[in-house]
Amino acid sequence: MQRFTVNIKLPARTLTGALSAPNRGAADWGWQGLIAYGCHSLVLIVDANTAQTLQVLERHKASVVKVKWAKENYHHNVGSPYSLRLASADATGKIIVWDVATGTARCEIQEHSKPIQDMQWLWNQDASRDLLLAVHPPNYIVLWNADTGTKLWKKSYAENILSFSFDPFDPSHLALLTSEGIVFISDFSPSKAPASSGKKVYISSPHSSPSHNKLAAATGAKKALDKVKILISNEKPSAESVTLNDCLQLSYLPSKRNYMLLLYPREILILDLEVNQTVGVIAIERTGVPFIQVIPCFQRDGLFCLHENGCITLRVRRSNCSITGTPSEEPDPEPVQELVYDLRSQCDAIRVTKTVRPFSMVCCPVNENSAALIVSDGRVMIWELKSSVSGRNIRNSSSASPLYSPVSFCGIPVAPFQNKLPDLSLDNMIGQGAGAGEEQLRSSFLQEVHLKFLLTGLLSGLPLPPFAIRMCPPLTTKNIKQYEPILAVGTSNGSVLVFHLTSGVLHKELSIHSCEVKGIEWISLTGFISFATSTPNNLGLVRNELQLVDLPTGRSVAFRGERGNDEPAIEMIKVSHLKQYLAVVFKDKPLEIWDVRTCTLLREMSKNFPTATALEWSPSHNLKSLRKKQLAAREAMARQTVASDTEVTSVESSVISLLQEAESKSELSQNISAREHFVFTGADGQVYHLTVEGNSVKDSARIPPDGSMGSITCIAWKGDILVLGDVDGNLNFWDLKARVSRGIPTHRSWVKKIRFAPGKGNQKLLAMYNDGAEIWDSKEVQMVSSLRSGRNVNFRILDVDWCTSDKVVLASDDGCIRVLDLSMKPSCFRMDEQDLIEPAWCPYLLVPRASLALKAFLLHQPWDEKYSLDIMDVDYPENENIKNLLQEQLNSLSNDIKKLLLDPDFTLLQRCLLVARLYGDESELHFWTIAAHYLHSLCQEKPEKPRDTAVPQEQLVNPLDICYDILCENSYFQKFQLERVNLQEVKRSTYDHTRKCADQLLLLGQTDRAVQLLLETSSENAHYYCDSLKACLVTTVTSSGPSQSTIKLVATNMIANGKLAEGVQLLCLIDKAADACRYLQTYGEWNRAAWLAKVRLNSEECTDVLKRWVDHLCSPQVNHKSKAILVLLSLGCFTRVAEMLHSMRYFDRAALFVEACLKYGAFEVNDDTNKLIHAVYADYARSLKLLGFKQGAVLFASKAGEAGKELLTELKQPKEEVTEE
Repeated sequence: MQRFTVNIKLPARTLTGALSAPNRGAADWGWQGLIAYGCHSLVLIVDANTAQTLQVLERHKASVVKVKWAKENYHHNVGSPYSLRLASADATGKIIVWDVATGTARCEIQEHSKPIQDMQWLWNQDASRDLLLAVHPPNYIVLWNADTGTKLWKKSYAENILSFSFDPFDPSHLALLTSEGIVFISDFSPSKAPASSGKKVYISSPHSSPSHNKLAAATGAKKALDKVKILISNEKPSAESVTLNDCLQLSYLPSKRNYMLLLYPREILILDLEVNQTVGVIAIERTGVPFIQVIPCFQRDGLFCLHENGCITLRVRRSNCSITGTPSEEPDPEPVQELVYDLRSQCDAIRVTKTVRPFSMVCCPVNENSAALIVSDGRVMIWELKSSVSGRNIRNSSSASPLYSPVSFCGIPVAPFQNKLPDLSLDNMIGQGAGAGEEQLRSSFLQEVHLKFLLTGLLSGLPLPPFAIRMCPPLTTKNIKQYEPILAVGTSNGSVLVFHLTSGVLHKELSIHSCEVKGIEWISLTGFISFATSTPNNLGLVRNELQLVDLPTGRSVAFRGERGNDEPAIEMIKVSHLKQYLAVVFKDKPLEIWDVRTCTLLREMSKNFPTATALEWSPSHNLKSLRKKQLAAREAMARQTVASDTEVTSVESSVISLLQEAESKSELSQNISAREHFVFTGADGQVYHLTVEGNSVKDSARIPPDGSMGSITCIAWKGDILVLGDVDGNLNFWDLKARVSRGIPTHRSWVKKIRFAPGKGNQKLLAMYNDGAEIWDSKEVQMVSSLRSGRNVNFRILDVDWCTSDKVVLASDDGCIRVLDLSMKPSCFRMDEQDLIEPAWCPYLLVPRASLALKAFLLHQPWDEKYSLDIMDVDYPENENIKNLLQEQLNSLSNDIKKLLLDPDFTLLQRCLLVARLYGDESELHFWTIAAHYLHSLCQEKPEKPRDTAVPQEQLVNPLDICYDILCENSYFQKFQLERVNLQEVKRSTYDHTRKCADQLLLLGQTDRAVQLLLETSSENAHYYCDSLKACLVTTVTSSGPSQSTIKLVATNMIANGKLAEGVQLLCLIDKAADACRYLQTYGEWNRAAWLAKVRLNSEECTDVLKRWVDHLCSPQVNHKSKAILVLLSLGCFTRVAEMLHSMRYFDRAALFVEACLKYGAFEVNDDTNKLIHAVYADYARSLKLLGFKQGAVLFASKAGEAGKELLTELKQPKEEVTEE
């Protein structure tokens, strides 16, 4: 008969448990929508929507200390597709860059052997996308090319670097948090190491300041305020005022330029970097729970804070216009302006114990409306923000001003009854705080919103080791219909976890025992027996618990009834091959034989019976011969009833009566008690052979011990081969047929367990030792593979078993359970080979062509006038597998998103923004946000009247968020800058600070206030005379022409002699700001020039300055074309944007943008624009053809006029050929 092994395909996988201490900061939520975190030396990838583990990356030898997803802020096409790249760093200084989908390492980087302190991918998209900056302890920063693993440059600093933060508004700025203070680097560039050693400032610890307990005496309070003010200084603070720098974290605020936050356990400080001053403090009262981490948001000025009790809170900045209190309140004589962050929402805390504490929090970078908490016991909790609209009349009595819902959804103002999904992202949940105050409140369509956290996902890990594991009985031809690969895991707290190994998901958790589970044996596919022993008392006696469990119902029965108290511990239990009998072996007490089916004790061996050290049931039994007899008897019975006249021999009748008796007795379907044998070894090494049949146990043979073996610890038996293992690591192979034995010394000390693999004729053997495991081929008697802790892995093995004929499962002391193939090499799996219980939306897992085709399918709805999310509705000649994968992705979208995508009122711009969010495409998201805003606001006013006469109301209520900085509307930008200077002025503390404020005020045209500040200079100050004269100059400057020309001459001389800032100030005084901008640009101060243009110039002059900046950004030596495009969008130069997108070969974006512009009438219609439009459409049609997306290609080729004719005939060609045949 042909031997074969049936193998249900199980992917190699790892089930993980609790994290180790170095994993604390190793977590990141990528734009790709996935969360990565470190667990010992593994990196886990979790899908945030469905809370499923998609991948476990195993290659590090030490604990993982940092993980970072690559950025997605570049244009994606077939050449640079959507791919999952992740960098992880470990405690020995190794960085691995992964291709997550296939589980392979793209490159490995090593510089020193200390743990990496921090690392970050460079965010500036026009530089290479492969650059990774890492802090190698103690004081090096190194820039790596993470694709090739080459080092680009390395720079050392004077102090130990703890972490760093990039300025989100300026790629050349970087701040390092060191052990003594902060180092600001302003000349960071990918091409060479920073030349200077940075500007060093010291932080005086806020704990020396009693800022948060208000003092009674006014003098005390004043002093306290002063102490908070001088927080950052260039002098090294005196030793007694500073404890160790206990700053936990430093990061720039991505929501507005030049602000930074510093996190301390009991407060968060917001610094204004223009004047290096604290402008906001979020303090925790005495009884509050300290902070451990904070994540600032981009879309709104908000902070996600994580506290030591695992509670996540969201704080949002209070808007300045909320001083419109009711008139009855006493107005504050002078409202102390400060940035106030109000607590808006908080989630439930966790129970913190010695082993369970919050490790880190990550926040979704795309939508900023959900946060995930990673707990040290391996749990991941995903909290989502939900907004609810509250009635206008119910005003909350708290001091916090109300939050209002935004006017627009997906970048465009929507009617109140239009279909929208406010919980899509943070900026769609709450409007901008700094609106137009009164008018905003009056307008009826603003609704007050309340935010709350909802737990939408929970992933739990394995409990702490030790484990006892046992795989369910193997797959056979008989049970193939109902077979499920299930693993039972006994834990130290007495529960048994049942895992489904095809998906790796916890199927059931059964609390069965009250003490540590020591072993599990399955008695069928749906039932098992497990045993647990308590800790021994002073006589060495324990309480034994032996439970029979039925898996479908979870019912468990005490198998030994009342027995089990105060007796020697159970060493092992073994179930016979036919699952009829159970042998229970005790430590210092003879063994017991039980009947599994009736839970009765068949025989307790006598006191003088030897104690067993190892035991195994024989695979041979007489079931087949019994079955034959049974069949013969049944036939005889049938014969007897049919032909009653025939004489029945006495033998037959006796068999029949026996059978009838047996059938009436047994209640089970297996109505025969077959004879089974088992062997066991005594302490003297003698092998005993016993037979069990029905309810009798007979002694049959004894074999004397083998002299070469020590005390036998385990036995395995399959077919004609019996293998014994002993305390010295010898394996003895007995061939029972040929009657030969062979001893093999493995030199691996105590053999703890040996097991044969399932499957007919499969003679592989798994042996477990103190220091690892080995797989042997017992037919050839040679080793197949070996695993040794300390040598090729860094964990110890606690238990082993076979899960299929070619996969083993190992439980290890790092709290993980691994399913490995025969080589026992820890490996990652391909994500596409895995069965997920719930499909996860992740277009990054598709092949590049398919993910881009799916994107085009979603963007260009409706197809043939029909909105549909069925890929079969379009002509996409791709193989069925890919189509099915695409359809799975479409089906996995949430119903809310599907509803939006199928809504005919959902405009093209909104669709582009939504798809950019779904794909986590950063560059698209910013492009479409700005494009939607300006197309909507500029092109709706065109028909009414020429621009620049009055700013329409809508623009005031709904300006572009300040996080886009220079790209905002001028009026809103000016307002923001004025508010900022007001705040700086209130917080003044030193002369330098006052002078900076006066300079800013002069540039902003606020001359009266500037004069007041200049006159404050005290007479002792060296600048006293200079400042007084300047004040005089400012007040008299409006006079005649000659004075203007003199000032202009002086200013140009100053600029020529290196006093750029002073010269620019003078030019601004005489309203020559346009010249000032030109000088600033000549001297390379491009950002400063753009700032000045926006706050001082009218729109034409401002546009000129910004267009010069655009040309500079497009020049080959700068090459910031993506930034240039955004600036052009904000100026409303839409035709030029389309040209640039086309010339950069961003065909998909160009085509969509052209389509949106045509809808809004943003193009002048003439031959040139028509030519451009046709060229864009034709190129886009070609790129869709490359994706194999035929219907899309035909659609755009037909729109492309002349340019697409040739392509169109080409696309329609093959069909005709087919028809001719």
